Amino acid sequence: MTDGPEGRTRRWETTHRRILAAALALFQEHGFDEVGVAHIAAAAHVSVPTFYAHYPSKEHVIMQLPTREATAALLAAQPADLPLGQQIRRGVVQMVAQFTPEDRAELSARWRVIATTPALRNRAAEFERTTATMLLDNLTETGRRTSGPTDAVVAGAYMSAFTVGLLAWADGDFERKLEECLEEAFDALEAA
Repeated sequence: MTDGPEGRTRRWETTHRRILAAALALFQEHGFDEVGVAHIAAAAHVSVPTFYAHYPSKEHVIMQLPTREATAALLAAQPADLPLGQQIRRGVVQMVAQFTPEDRAELSARWRVIATTPALRNRAAEFERTTATMLLDNLTETGRRTSGPTDAVVAGAYMSAFTVGLLAWADGDFERKLEECLEEAFDALEAA
């Protein structure tokens, strides 16, 4: 007898978190570039195919894209008549304000690795563009607005500022508040 969809979902989530925890520990101990997928799988007590069922690459373990639901929620709470940049800024700040201490600990562990790995710092730009596209797709799908080149530039710039804020937080050894670093990055963008 199987334990049904809920049991499978719970097992999948437990395995997903175990892979993440093993990867973070290995990356922090040995450095991102020195750790392979096979090492992560072994430390998480899963097979390599199971690793790939959860993450498309080791980069995706550390730099996860938001879900479609998360990008939808980010903008849904914002007044539709606000300029797009302000919707994104407010959505990001509100999202971060809801992080639990555990969320912040995981985020700081991830960004410590990203900040100290040049290839990941560069790869962040790809994730910014993908997230910006997800935001724009959501706006179009929900009928809140049609997006064009200007919206693509605005969304990309605000996601880049988000990354700059996260890197400033990590580069400062997490001594400043994340919200302060993000606001500073968004202010710099808006002053440009």
